[in-house]
Amino acid sequence: MPNVEHIRIGDLNGTKVLVTGGSTGIGAALVRAFAAQGARVVAHYHESEAAAQALRAECPERIELVRGDLSEPDGASGVVAAAADVLGGLDGLVNNAGGMLGRIKSTEMSQAHFDRVINLNARSVWEATSAAYPFLKTSRGYVINTSSVAARSGGGAGAVLYAATKSFVSSITRGQAKEFVQDGIRVNAVAPGLIQTPFHDRYTPPDVMALQTASVPMGRAGLPEECVGAFLFLASPTLSGYITGQIIEVNGGQLMP
Repeated sequence: MPNVEHIRIGDLNGTKVLVTGGSTGIGAALVRAFAAQGARVVAHYHESEAAAQALRAECPERIELVRGDLSEPDGASGVVAAAADVLGGLDGLVNNAGGMLGRIKSTEMSQAHFDRVINLNARSVWEATSAAYPFLKTSRGYVINTSSVAARSGGGAGAVLYAATKSFVSSITRGQAKEFVQDGIRVNAVAPGLIQTPFHDRYTPPDVMALQTASVPMGRAGLPEECVGAFLFLASPTLSGYITGQIIEVNGGQLMP
């Protein structure tokens, strides 16, 4: 398993970071990685309380928890306010929360499901970033959004809406990078490909997973820890201070734009 804990990025030490969707998968790997760099991290979670508590127990002096439903109006802004209160401000926001919430064909999707996916994957990113903006302007911090290879590919079977919301995330990354640049805030994104997370355990049948794996030149799905380096790179002003509006693809060669 990749391990970045032995790598020290000095300018992340002591920083204040919120990771939404931080209790499992890529989010949990990010929380561990930022904490290992000496950052104080708030891991947001909604349903995965046991996983969140176990994660905090690994490093209670650096990891705090905030619970909230980002699919509800004002849910994301409430999480940001709570995190900023716990940490005494924010240097970084990682908009990682998101999900497919089921593989459903476009023509068979209910309005309620449509609204929930849009709210969780798109509206929450907009809302969280807006809420974090005053804190990030003060700290001249950063936003890192989690997009997806689906933003470019259109998604797999039953994942069209999910893919569309990730296209929104990629687009808002570029747009807000321009909008916030005069405030000293860098906005970038990481677009994971096929990664072994609870996301696929829940929504991707074995036959679909096999087909998707076959499309990856490296011949396997990635691990959450293999996404971490791109996020830490984009969080560090020393390493990426002249980078904004960019999307780093982490997909084992599945997509080479």
